[in-house]
Amino acid sequence: MKKYYLLFSSIFIGLIFGCKNIQEVPKDEKLTKRVVAIGLDGISVDGYMKAKHPNLDALMADGILSLTTRNVMPSVTLPNWTSHLTGSGPEQHGVLSNGWELDKIVLPAIDTDKQGYYPSIFKVLKESLPNVKTAFYYNWAQLINSFNKNYFDEVGFEGNDQYQKNYSKAFDFILKNKLDPTMVFLYSVHTDHAGHNFGWMSPEYITSIEEVDEYIGRFIQKLKGEGLYKDTHFMFFTDHGGLPEKGHGGITPQELEVPWAITGPGIRRGQILKEPNNSVNTAMTIAYLFGCKNVPLSWTGEVPMSIFDTQ
Repeated sequence: MKKYYLLFSSIFIGLIFGCKNIQEVPKDEKLTKRVVAIGLDGISVDGYMKAKHPNLDALMADGILSLTTRNVMPSVTLPNWTSHLTGSGPEQHGVLSNGWELDKIVLPAIDTDKQGYYPSIFKVLKESLPNVKTAFYYNWAQLINSFNKNYFDEVGFEGNDQYQKNYSKAFDFILKNKLDPTMVFLYSVHTDHAGHNFGWMSPEYITSIEEVDEYIGRFIQKLKGEGLYKDTHFMFFTDHGGLPEKGHGGITPQELEVPWAITGPGIRRGQILKEPNNSVNTAMTIAYLFGCKNVPLSWTGEVPMSIFDTQ
């Protein structure tokens, strides 16, 4: 088995260029060919445990799952997805509510690109890997507000809680760019809407998880059919849970603790993640997988190193 190891050293050059060194992979070596991040909005730990999702189960059997990953406060949608994909909390990126817009900033970000956006994983990848291809698929219109579209090669939006075509678009994008390093974010809000409309843990909420699992299964099978599964890292994460009273945004464990999972080459198989984990670690983990040597100094996330099989 391929051996992964860490080089623990202090690199001061990164400080000059506004970047910090992260735990490094061996020189000129990447751990991944592509990352597919599946994001389902509003998935509580209780909902994940109750719903039947054999395709996610099969996927995670090849990887490691956390059921205690802590999200950031407030436990609402845009601040948390921004945190997942920027390696930082609201106190750094300044996205404090679902109503955040670039021209309506209340708390300025501590770091921005030339267009005024806080640096995302997509920016880091584009500046680190000349041939990387990135895609962002979503069905909640406000989700993209906190990200600079200049770092996306493809953007796909579906309205009215539809997500099915985006799974097909994501597959086509991966197939088209199979020779290039690729990062795909594949998101749906319909699960959150089911929670708001009917209540977290309602039959309708559980069904919304089970329905999308079927599309995830078809998506995975198509990748396997093209020989694109084994060299892909898959991640599954969410932004918050919810309460039976049809709400979220508070500070209870049901709202702030969520599933988080990763699978792929070099990842421990069939394990539960025991070390503390936070949503701000997601982007840092993706950067590590792609062998990015430096990330913005403003990022606060870390790589949960126990996910890796070092034997």
